[in-house]
Amino acid sequence: MTADLRRDGAEPGVGDGDGGARPASAPPSLPAERAHRPPRSRLRRWLRRGALGCAALLVAGTAASFVYNAVTAGRATPPRGLRYVQAADIRTRYQTWGTAGPPVVLVHGAFESVDTWSRLAPLLARDHRVYALDLTGDGYSERHGPYTVDHFTRQLLGFLDAMHLGGPGERPLLVGHSSGAATVSETALRAPGRLGGVMLLDGDALDTGAGPPPALTYVLIDPYRTTLLRLGLGIDAVIRSVYDAQCGPACPRLDAAGLDQWRRPLRVPGAESALWSMLAAGVPGLPADQVARLAGVRLPKSVVFGAQDDVFTRRTPQETARRIGAPPATLIPGARHLTMISSPEAVATAVDRLTAASIAASR
Repeated sequence: MTADLRRDGAEPGVGDGDGGARPASAPPSLPAERAHRPPRSRLRRWLRRGALGCAALLVAGTAASFVYNAVTAGRATPPRGLRYVQAADIRTRYQTWGTAGPPVVLVHGAFESVDTWSRLAPLLARDHRVYALDLTGDGYSERHGPYTVDHFTRQLLGFLDAMHLGGPGERPLLVGHSSGAATVSETALRAPGRLGGVMLLDGDALDTGAGPPPALTYVLIDPYRTTLLRLGLGIDAVIRSVYDAQCGPACPRLDAAGLDQWRRPLRVPGAESALWSMLAAGVPGLPADQVARLAGVRLPKSVVFGAQDDVFTRRTPQETARRIGAPPATLIPGARHLTMISSPEAVATAVDRLTAASIAASR
C-alpha cells in the first residue's frame, strides 16, 4: 500500500480521509496568512513607506532649494543718484525736500525706507525743510547691526549732527512711524534740548514682542528660508497683497516702480542676513515705563493713528497719548497703518499743528 501511494505521488501521512492527509503538491495557504497578518504589522509597513517617501521628498526639496538659491544669488544694486552721509558708525542714505522753514526729520518703521515718505514729504516741504534717512537694516543704508533701538538712536543723533540740526533755531520735529516711534522716543529722552517736538505716527513705541512666532526661528532655516523669501519677492501679487492690507483702499495701486520701491531694498547685498536678524529680535521697542518717561520731558508731542489700523487695538492711540503726556490722539478716518501714504494731507496738517505748538513753546 505504501509503495502504491508513493507511485501515485503522495507522501506518507499526507492524504485525505480521517488522517487529514492532502496531496504533497498543494501549495501553502499564503493568501490566508497575509489576510490574517496583524493590523499593527501592516501599519508599521505603511509608516516605513511614508517615512521613506518623506525623506525622499526632503532630499529632493533641499537639493532644489540649493539649486534655486545658487541661480538667484546675484544681488540687486541700489538706484543711482542716492545721497549718503556718515551718521555715527553707519553710512546712511538720506533725502531732503524744501529749502526754508522749521526742520522736520522723518524716521521710518520696520522694512520701510526713505521712499515710504514720498507722498508726505513734498507736502511738508511747502513750509518746512524735510529730512529722511534709512535706518540701518532697511533701505539702502549700510547694514550694520545690532538692529536695536539703541543703535538706531545713535544713528539718528549722528544724522542730526551731520545735517547740523539740533542747535538754536535748528531744533527739528521728529516724526517716527510704526517701530520708528521707539527710535524718536528714545532720542527725545536722550537729547530733548536738541529737538522741537516728537510725533508718534501709527506707533506706540512699546516692546510688545511683536514679530514672527519663535518657532519660525527653527522652521525657517537655510536653505529654505532664503528660497521662500526670494520666491515671495518675485511674485508681484504677494507684495501687493501685503501693501494693500497695510495701506487700505485710499492708497495708490503699486505700479512697476512702486513694486521695485518695496522689493529692491530686500535684494541688495547684506539685506537677507539683516532681515533674519531683525525678525529673530522682533519689532524694536521700549519698555512701558521708559516710554512713560516722555511725559516728564518738556517737549510738544502728538500721537497720530489711522482709525482703521488693525496692527494695534482701538484703545492704543489714546493710551499712547496719555502715556507720553500728549494731547488726545488724532485719528485719521478710513486710514490703516500707512497713513503717510494713504492720507498725506491729514498727516501734514497734524505736523503743522505740532510745529505751531513747538514755536509757541520756544517763545
